[in-house]
Amino acid sequence: MELAVIGIIFFVCLFSGLPIAFTVGISALSAFFTVSGMNLTIAAQKVIVQTQSFPFLAVPFFLIAGNIMNAAGITTRLVKFAKVLTGHMAGGLAQVSIVLSALMGGISGSAATDTAMEARFLGPSMLKAGYSKGFTSAVLAFGGLITATIPPSMGLILYGFVGDVSIGRLFIAGFPSGIILMALYMIATHFIAKKRGYVPDSTTPPTFREVWTCFKESFWALMFPVVLIVGIRSGFFTTSEAGAFAVVYAIVIGKFVYKELNLKNLFEVLDTATKDNGNMLAIVLFSSIFGFVSAYTGIPRTIAVLITGLSTNPTIVILTILSFLLIMGMFMETTVITLLTTPIFLPIIKSMGVDPVYFGILMMTIVTMGSMTPPVGVSMFITQDILGCTTKEYTKESLPYIACIFGMIALFLVFPDIVTFLPNLIMG
Repeated sequence: MELAVIGIIFFVCLFSGLPIAFTVGISALSAFFTVSGMNLTIAAQKVIVQTQSFPFLAVPFFLIAGNIMNAAGITTRLVKFAKVLTGHMAGGLAQVSIVLSALMGGISGSAATDTAMEARFLGPSMLKAGYSKGFTSAVLAFGGLITATIPPSMGLILYGFVGDVSIGRLFIAGFPSGIILMALYMIATHFIAKKRGYVPDSTTPPTFREVWTCFKESFWALMFPVVLIVGIRSGFFTTSEAGAFAVVYAIVIGKFVYKELNLKNLFEVLDTATKDNGNMLAIVLFSSIFGFVSAYTGIPRTIAVLITGLSTNPTIVILTILSFLLIMGMFMETTVITLLTTPIFLPIIKSMGVDPVYFGILMMTIVTMGSMTPPVGVSMFITQDILGCTTKEYTKESLPYIACIFGMIALFLVFPDIVTFLPNLIMG
């Protein structure tokens, strides 16, 4: 009965438009008044303890670094590099957006940030070139999933932080996943563009000199995720220290290499990053209370019994969990789902001998996809708002990209070594 009351309060707050942090906090705190034996002091203790986590420092640091890099001229250089590489292909600007999402993975680490940037950078040009609003919105929104997979991914950091999984290994596993998804998107876009007659942005393939020139201009941006992996693997810095290094790296490149970062736009960036971090921190702190409540009331144990009662086959269990997460992703924010469900599902997966890094890639792919699908997809709303696209148009044009994601998930379920090979090779 108590759990039903908590659930009702949660969904009432969620659908009433209350900020998600307060939705989680209010529903979690309600348990202290409805479940016997719970002391309200524990709620305050959980919040305080959560703020003392050293690994969590990676999140605000990487958020700040991503914002600084966007203001430092790195993004414009990556757009130019992506156009040179793929502008001559069928559906040129759409292909550019997909490759740019992969390049932006080392910059923003956020699907919503990537979507908003590309919708403003490339969206108007794509519409002017004759691409439909629905197709433009869909390809720009779903490209954000590549950004959220290639390190430094905010989702993977949170998953590793909550589940005590090596963030370094998650980062390495994100590379092949992001590249495979990029390739699938590009294949789908090629056939769509050919069928509809979407002309390339450029009439001729780039020369080696053009590619080399753009590569040199983008070199420091492209090297960033590589430097992170090498630094973490060599033990030069931890993941949290890597976040601090990323901030310094972004400032140095923006100020002394590209010379586009000054005190004025630096302070503007820090103001935006402070607001972003405040929102993120509020969700994390209130989620810690929710996590305690779920454990105290036996929710993880109940769910574990239900899922393992269906089957003891790891693949079927994973599919069951992913199906549940897919539905949750349609209504809730990625960050909240990660913080609330990782402590519930990860122990189940570990008990069945499944690699937590492998499951993390599958989980974050499905959860992040929820931000791109109706009815409450954040990335979907961003592109619709900027480009003036209807939900019906967007949903119809999204189907090929949803099929690509499911295809990648199926590939990983059949061949899990695709995900785990590189982390095992590099990290041991």
